Amino acid sequence: MTKRVLLAKPRGYCAGVERAVVTVEQALLRHGAPVYVRKQIVHNRHVVESLRRRGAVFVEDADDVPPGATVVFSAHGVSPAVHQQAAARSLRTIDATCPLVTKVHQEVKRFARDGYDILLIGHRGHEEVEGTAGEAPRQVQLIDGPDAVDSVTVRDPSRVVWLSQTTLSVEETLRTVARLRERFPQLADPPSDDICYATQNRQVAVQAMAAECDLLLVVGSRNSSNSVRLVEVALNSGARSAYLVDDPQEIEAAWLEGVHTIGVTSGASVPEVLVHGVLDFLAERGYTDVQEVITAEEKLVFSLPREFRGSIPAGPGPSGTEPCGAG
Repeated sequence: MTKRVLLAKPRGYCAGVERAVVTVEQALLRHGAPVYVRKQIVHNRHVVESLRRRGAVFVEDADDVPPGATVVFSAHGVSPAVHQQAAARSLRTIDATCPLVTKVHQEVKRFARDGYDILLIGHRGHEEVEGTAGEAPRQVQLIDGPDAVDSVTVRDPSRVVWLSQTTLSVEETLRTVARLRERFPQLADPPSDDICYATQNRQVAVQAMAAECDLLLVVGSRNSSNSVRLVEVALNSGARSAYLVDDPQEIEAAWLEGVHTIGVTSGASVPEVLVHGVLDFLAERGYTDVQEVITAEEKLVFSLPREFRGSIPAGPGPSGTEPCGAG
């Protein structure tokens, strides 16, 4: 039987990740090294290491940045408290928060002003959740999956709304919402879908091909929520096995034994060069027939932060981890 690869499209970089990575590159060009970045700019080990080699310094907290230095806030967003912390240290701040995350922040502020209890569906400890909840900490409760619903308490069951982390599994989120609605029949929905277009599109692409795959490889880092979710979606959609790998070196020979069809996709923070590395690895082992499975076309582009407007646009993802449009 012919060995083949089903290659998901869309995959890899989304507009928000592209915008964040280019923002750090432009900050390095304009201000010179070092440029400090609070947390990982995006959740991908190779991207972070590439930027570190060029002079980006990744720190855990704004207090780790020298007074007066430049700091970039990651694509996952930060709370108002972090902005205040940076201002107190006279830091030059550049906000690379994904606009879709910013949208959820605005929703939290709006519903908090209107007196709602806000049930934020997301994963405890994730940077995006911490930043979003920080907009109204007294009114936001984190719901980490359906099993957390029973412990929720609210002030007024008629004024309750659910919002979500942007990188969740659509199916798991809907299961959690269903459980919440059983407890709170008047639960309000967000004004628009919080799970980002790229997360949904990548999950749909995996669903379309999973049942045909003896093995499905998701290229992505282990701290990438949307990449981890793709493995779960693959297994729930019929893939016989599925694994998350940062690069070809993590693929184990035993996974390929008796395997005829391999699916390949990548999380929204993964540069295309890493996917090509996996395809080259598989081609060397006889998987030379590559068929792209296309379920959507993505054309969304986000403008760069105002500091860099007019320099270069943040467009579709680059082919590598090195400078895109920066020489």
